[in-house]
Amino acid sequence: MTHRIRSIFMACALGATALLASAQVKIGFIGTLSGPGAALGQEQYDGFMLAVEQRQGMLGGVPVAVLKEDDQHDPELGAQLAQNLIDKEKVSFITGVTFSDVMMAMAKPMARSGMLFVGSNAGPAAIAGKQCNNKFVFASSQDEYQAGIVGRYAVDRGYWKTLFIAPDDAPGQDQLRGFKRYYSGEVVSEIKVRPRQADYSAELAQIQRVAPDAVVVFLPGGMGVDFIRQMKRSGLLDKVPLLTVGTVDGTTLPLLKDDALHVLTGAVWGPDLPSPTSQAFVVAFEKRYGRIPSQYAAQGFDAALLIDSALTQTNGSATDRAGLRNALNAARFQSVRSGFKFLRNGFPVQDGHIFIVAKDAQGRVSLKRTAMPLEASPDGYWNDCR
Repeated sequence: MTHRIRSIFMACALGATALLASAQVKIGFIGTLSGPGAALGQEQYDGFMLAVEQRQGMLGGVPVAVLKEDDQHDPELGAQLAQNLIDKEKVSFITGVTFSDVMMAMAKPMARSGMLFVGSNAGPAAIAGKQCNNKFVFASSQDEYQAGIVGRYAVDRGYWKTLFIAPDDAPGQDQLRGFKRYYSGEVVSEIKVRPRQADYSAELAQIQRVAPDAVVVFLPGGMGVDFIRQMKRSGLLDKVPLLTVGTVDGTTLPLLKDDALHVLTGAVWGPDLPSPTSQAFVVAFEKRYGRIPSQYAAQGFDAALLIDSALTQTNGSATDRAGLRNALNAARFQSVRSGFKFLRNGFPVQDGHIFIVAKDAQGRVSLKRTAMPLEASPDGYWNDCR
């Protein structure tokens, strides 16, 4: 398959065939590693591999091989890659997955085979609710959770009149639904923009006319970069609070730099969280990759730590599937986030933070925690999981 990207990591520099033969546990990593979403998948992978490298190529005390696959943000391809990892490669775990449409397609072959899955980003509502699976756990959050953080923060700040901007697609509707779950004010305008839209002059004019208490946007990747730059140039960024979801993070701030200062975002992790595991992760990631890690990298790191904890509890055995499943759900590991535990749907109960874009101690544009609107909070679908 010419479209596949594979890397096999072990502690010693042997040939790929010898590495696979010597590995006691094989793990399949599937993520979006090309196209517009490539930075997100690469961050997930880099975070995961950092944890493997720190353990000299082992998790749970046994050598592992990580087989890396690029789904190209193609659900059909993602399902094919998952099936191949299960049938031909005989992996013990699959991890990663960047986008929820790919996750939904992959869920079917994984569920049929009883594959153990440790997600590090995508968290679709269906799999958090009625289609939950006790062999799936997520070291991230349900897709709508971070918009809920912003919704609660808007209420806390008294922003009773908001304007919401998101792409005219399923993820955009998910984020609006998540925002409204915690927001009791009025969304005076719901602006749907074209996917990959670059010109926001009409939207900025509408913000000027409506004069909301705050603007809330879900504009991932280059869309968010273009929107924030244009809002800054128009002068509106200095007049109206801008609350974001999935828009300012470690993948976009290096492009935005000072243009994003004072923008707010809802997230479950940021580089200044005080937990010792998080601080050590940030230092190690910067040393290894030369950049501030994003939440995607932190989630990938946690996914590796979770697999490490499960294999430790089975004494390195990957054949004890029931033991591994129970160990994954027990989540006995020191996360980059404080107090990590799963509900029955495999999604974590966790804190929801608001970060502001600010300069760090080295003068770099980064994220600084400013509020915690949600404390030890579940996602909105766990009770539908039976």
